[in-house]
Amino acid sequence: MKVVVACDSFKGSLTAAEASSAVAEGVRAILGRKALVVCVPVADGGEGTVDMISGALRGEYVTVEVADPFGRPVAAKYAVVYQGGDAVPTAVIELAQASGLTRLSDEERNPMRASTFGTGQIIVDAYARGCRKFLIGLGGSATNDGGAGMLKALGVRFLDKDGRELPEGGAPLIRLAGIDTSSARYDIMQCDFSVLCDVDNPLTGVRGASVVFGPQKGGSEADIKQLDKALCLYGEHLSGIAKKDIASMPGAGAAGGTGAAFMAFFNPVISSGISTALRIIGFDDMVSDASLIITGEGHMDAQTLSGKAPCGVLAAGMRNGVPVIALAGGVTGSARLLDAGFAAVTSILPDGMPLSEAMRKETAWRNLSHAAMKVAGSFFRDYLT
Repeated sequence: MKVVVACDSFKGSLTAAEASSAVAEGVRAILGRKALVVCVPVADGGEGTVDMISGALRGEYVTVEVADPFGRPVAAKYAVVYQGGDAVPTAVIELAQASGLTRLSDEERNPMRASTFGTGQIIVDAYARGCRKFLIGLGGSATNDGGAGMLKALGVRFLDKDGRELPEGGAPLIRLAGIDTSSARYDIMQCDFSVLCDVDNPLTGVRGASVVFGPQKGGSEADIKQLDKALCLYGEHLSGIAKKDIASMPGAGAAGGTGAAFMAFFNPVISSGISTALRIIGFDDMVSDASLIITGEGHMDAQTLSGKAPCGVLAAGMRNGVPVIALAGGVTGSARLLDAGFAAVTSILPDGMPLSEAMRKETAWRNLSHAAMKVAGSFFRDYLT
């Protein structure tokens, strides 16, 4: 028997690798040497994507000092990999490494000021090391600057009516009067960019970056209104440069509008984060001879079916005729998840356990391992008796 364990992170508790290892521990406790248990930690373009792809393709990690969302120095890592015999290396970059919410405390979150400048610095560093292909994951951003900070790192200048350069963040864009591209790094922008993005939100409006994602980044109601107005103006300028309506394009609102910046300047290939990542690592081949796949993430609900990592794992299982069981810290709307094709969806949270206790790393590991023991024992009941 072969069991493939492919968990995403349980945010705030376990990384994808730790969660997958906890599940594997539980499965092995039940099946022992009767099964081959293979761990494949997964991510959907956010935190963990670099590790997932680099681990599968034996990439080389690079650590570089860049600016965090507020311009403070921080060490960020990316990976250099070779795909399919390519002579030219690919840089695998998570926007969240430099510009993510995980870089900030809850009290620090402020989309009015947060910038993607550090992400641009990573891109510049990778180009200097010879990368001419880029795989960029847009998940987990702390920003709402439309990717303007990233573009600044590549030589683009954003000016007010007096010709002064605007400061970092989303809020200053409300004073945008012109974009100067005379020093833009088109040598970098004309490289091969693939952007992993699982949202189809436009840049502005009721489904835009500010309204939908701004609150979770610390934006107040007043902040959201100002940021949306700022991105409206920003989108008009981007559309003028690109000669197409950037603001309304699906995915333009990803990562606080960073999707729009890529669409305006980079001519990227936009694709599903988890589907692309699974294809790159050859996940279908890994599961084609499996008896069971176990996946999971911190919380599962209807949004899981909109491109989250367990959804991509489920799709691979269904293509290969392998049942998929999901474990999660919390589950909402399990009927919809079962209808989608999961063989079982189980919460690992014991009855009566406070969330504060459940979120502790040691507790989450234990709960996940125990839940894996139960599902493995149930699924392989006939074989074990």
